[in-house]
Amino acid sequence: MFRPLELYIGLRYTRAKRRNHFISFISMISMLGIMLGVVALITVLSVMNGFHKEVRERILGMTSHATISAYDGQLQNWQEAMRLSTDHPNVVGQAPFIEAQTMLTNGRKVNGAILRGILPGYEARVSDVGEHMLVGALEVLEPGNFDIVLGKELALVLGVSVGDKVTVVTPQIRVTPVGTMPRLKRFTVRAIFGVGMGEYDRGLALIHLKDAAKLFRMGEGVTGVRLKLDDLYLAPRVSRELADQLPGAYRVNDWTYQHRNFFSALRTEKRMMSLILFLIVAVAAFNIVSTLVMVVTDKQSDIAILRTLGASPGSIMGIFMIQGTTIGFVGTLLGILGGILLSLNLETLVKKIEMLFNVNFLDPSVYYISTLPSELDWGDVSSISIGAFLITLIATLYPAWRASRTQPAEALRYE
Repeated sequence: MFRPLELYIGLRYTRAKRRNHFISFISMISMLGIMLGVVALITVLSVMNGFHKEVRERILGMTSHATISAYDGQLQNWQEAMRLSTDHPNVVGQAPFIEAQTMLTNGRKVNGAILRGILPGYEARVSDVGEHMLVGALEVLEPGNFDIVLGKELALVLGVSVGDKVTVVTPQIRVTPVGTMPRLKRFTVRAIFGVGMGEYDRGLALIHLKDAAKLFRMGEGVTGVRLKLDDLYLAPRVSRELADQLPGAYRVNDWTYQHRNFFSALRTEKRMMSLILFLIVAVAAFNIVSTLVMVVTDKQSDIAILRTLGASPGSIMGIFMIQGTTIGFVGTLLGILGGILLSLNLETLVKKIEMLFNVNFLDPSVYYISTLPSELDWGDVSSISIGAFLITLIATLYPAWRASRTQPAEALRYE
């Protein structure tokens, strides 16, 4: 614990006008460097959080928070599975589905896609695809008509629009007089959606559940039941609870498992970017070392006088630790305030810059979004603040220790 004497002298050294103005300049540069490093770190992590949230919402808008399926691929008693999952307090929506890998063709144009059979009335309970319809609506899917809804990029690749025909080729085979042939079925394009994710816009097609059952010979069974939860982060726990409650052999997966590699990559990217940007703060903090070394050299006579008046080496060390810590604290505090203000107003600021210079940083046709998302995480702010302050505190140790080793007789020899 620092005593009032060390605190008073350390703060006085910080705010006093030194004879060597170069030292004052280096101190200010160190403070500004820490401030800019903290601002950059908070802002970049906020932008990354915004992008991750945008991607996560788009993925979970098309996929389910959790899925109940059978081990053999056909869930026969899916109505019972839906009823049992309804009793769980965290489940807010369910929808049955049939899903399989297929190949869609139109003349010479071919593209692989996942064909998903849905009930239009239930689909809105578990996904947001109905909110991203570019042409038509999910309600146009009626059993027996063999209509299909395509992603916009898939429709573009196949060269079709609403009213055109596409052929669905399934991996199942049928026996004919001329040999075995893959099962084919012609579908009419009735609607087109675009969610802004190439994985779905180019690789997903929707048909009615009963048409899918006929096409894949599922009978009354389905591939599984998709679930939507009130809190998506509870998906692993809810999945385990449902697996224990449901009778029979069921498989329950959640979104953290289905997209584990992708979200793990996003977390790794964020950690590495944090480490790289934190080096900016480290470089600025180590400028404090050079600043304090020059201050110690400049204050040799003052240190010697304090020692002859009875100041202990610990007191001398405390004086210069307070001086360096003050520089780091002020720089960190200014950086936190600047980073928070910039992160909260980044979208507005970017729009004004785009209008002022007539530029477009994010082309919607390329990135699917037109604004720069920013999501301020107070946990990140706390971690950055503590980390930046600690590294500035560590940077003061060596110069302060060197000051405490000053010998009064040696320092006053030429005075």
